[in-house]
Amino acid sequence: MTKLLLEVREVSKRFGQTTVVDNISFSAQTGQTIGLLGPNGAGKSTTVNMICGLLQADSGHILIAGQPMAAGQHHVKKLLGLVSQDLALFEDLSARENLKLFGALYGLSGGHLQQRCDAVLELVSLQDRAKDKPSSFSGGMKRRLNIAAALLHDPQLLILDEPTVGIDPQSRNAIFDALEILKAQGRTLIYTSHYMEEVERLADHIVIIDHGKIIANESPAELVQRMPAQAALTVNLVSSMDEACLRHLIHQAGVQKVLTKDEGKSLEILLSASDQALPILNFIQQQNCQVSHFATAKTTLEDVFLTLTGRSLRD
Repeated sequence: MTKLLLEVREVSKRFGQTTVVDNISFSAQTGQTIGLLGPNGAGKSTTVNMICGLLQADSGHILIAGQPMAAGQHHVKKLLGLVSQDLALFEDLSARENLKLFGALYGLSGGHLQQRCDAVLELVSLQDRAKDKPSSFSGGMKRRLNIAAALLHDPQLLILDEPTVGIDPQSRNAIFDALEILKAQGRTLIYTSHYMEEVERLADHIVIIDHGKIIANESPAELVQRMPAQAALTVNLVSSMDEACLRHLIHQAGVQKVLTKDEGKSLEILLSASDQALPILNFIQQQNCQVSHFATAKTTLEDVFLTLTGRSLRD
């Protein structure tokens, strides 16, 4: 039976007079991947730091495997691994020597430490670079080694804070492959990212924080269902659609909204379901409108995120 591994209960954190995290609650089950999202300054990094025990909450409770995360609870901290945005590597030691050093900090030694080094190097596809120094690595390889270091002590909960920032597509795919293996093994992952396609690929559940409060806590499919339009059809016409045809189009089944550009030669049609795109395209052609180009798109997690948090830039 699936059990709760992480529980965040009514947690708040203030810095001076500013409330950064405001009475938030969410949980993660064993084997679940949570996408933790929010704009810059929303409170997600503070939340991650409290889960890891790097910051103490002012109120509320954080439980890992039913045990409180608090100062001095080293046995609880051993249940989790943290992959931070900042690389924590010694450039002049080999990859394996880096791992042996971090493993010793976790209390690993001897043959077990060697075995864990081999396992995590293979997981992140760095076994052939074990003797090389990170100073010779690409940014993506350093990120993968950072993940390997966080996995040495075989944690039940892995927290990844923007693990793919500034890396090449090949390394990003290698990280995805490794995380999907960890998911299959039943690890619980907390994943923060500004790349929505990453979260859509990996996460079973989404938690969105804004202004220190949780504004969404549900599955990706449930989030997308919040949007009135589930798809869009873009149609470019040889000549403008006349007003009568446009009025008929707006009242077709499934059409939520029609936006016109280029004096009516370009139409963006918002639909309540993606399978309505073909009937609408057929309707347009039946009105003796010559189509020069068309394209379809589904509503994405990024659309939902921008709708819930706003589109204006925050720094």
